[in-house]
Amino acid sequence: MIVRLGYVAMSTVVSNASPSKTMTAASFIKLGDREAAIRKLERIGAENIHNSLRLLRHNRAHDIRLYRFSSKLIPLMTHELLDGWDPIAVLKEEFAGLGAYVREHKMRTSFHPDHFTVLSTPREEVLKNSYKDLERHCAMLEAMGLNKNAKCNIHIGGSYGDKEQSMERFIRNFGGLDETVRSRLTLENDDKTYTAAETLEACERLQVPMVLDLHHHMVNHGGEKPEELWPRIQRTWEEAGEDTEASLGMPYLPPKIHISSPKNGRDARAHADYVEAGPLAEFLRRIAADTPVLDVMIEAKMKDGALFRLKEDLAALPDIEAADQAAIKLKPV
Repeated sequence: MIVRLGYVAMSTVVSNASPSKTMTAASFIKLGDREAAIRKLERIGAENIHNSLRLLRHNRAHDIRLYRFSSKLIPLMTHELLDGWDPIAVLKEEFAGLGAYVREHKMRTSFHPDHFTVLSTPREEVLKNSYKDLERHCAMLEAMGLNKNAKCNIHIGGSYGDKEQSMERFIRNFGGLDETVRSRLTLENDDKTYTAAETLEACERLQVPMVLDLHHHMVNHGGEKPEELWPRIQRTWEEAGEDTEASLGMPYLPPKIHISSPKNGRDARAHADYVEAGPLAEFLRRIAADTPVLDVMIEAKMKDGALFRLKEDLAALPDIEAADQAAIKLKPV
């Protein structure tokens, strides 16, 4: 079993390379000159894309093939103040360059839209904005020239006082998305509302891949063990890939999970700076026999710094060895 490690958006190793520089709506208004303010937003967006490319170069140097783009590449992109503005068209060359690097080096990339993107909402305005946000994320991936192996990961959302009804509303609203958006989505279990088993049910109904978050499962579950759900979760990925040999250098799109550790005993949901190797290793051992390749997205505060430490901690275990700088191999039992 090969396990490839990735991280989210920011680097704690590379200096001055934030891909999430921003401008608030208040700052936009204060500038007074709308056209000048838009030009400034475009410069910030170009800098964020440039820094994303810097991080991809850093990733390549360290064998990191799994990376999640910042959702804040272009500030205020869907804000009502910017109606009529099309920054993707303005920054098409920058996006194309970023995607070309991803394709050249066969990297797996993704987005995770913010928590206000909610398809289970009963409010029409929130749903409208959620559709708009998902369309924006997918448009950026299209501008990069990335095929549908580049996904957008979301949660089901809130229960709004009736969990079953909200699930049905999510299913219905999911169907209202354009097919080009639906084909890029994955669903993840959350730490408060929808468990892994419930999220898996939605994935099977919608034929959408599931991203298992082990930390979320630890604090929100119905008694199921993650390895018990794994065969079904793995099957949700079977038809998810597109031309994977050419774009990723492998015959299929591997399933993906999220990993983080609790910050402390008082706040079990908060993410710690680093990831404890033991619980992940235990899960990996239980699924290794039927999982040739697994991609693991690290959601720790120390980002790539946490990735490098986790790789070393895992490789120090007796039944695990390093495959490269950002991947490990479980030794045959």
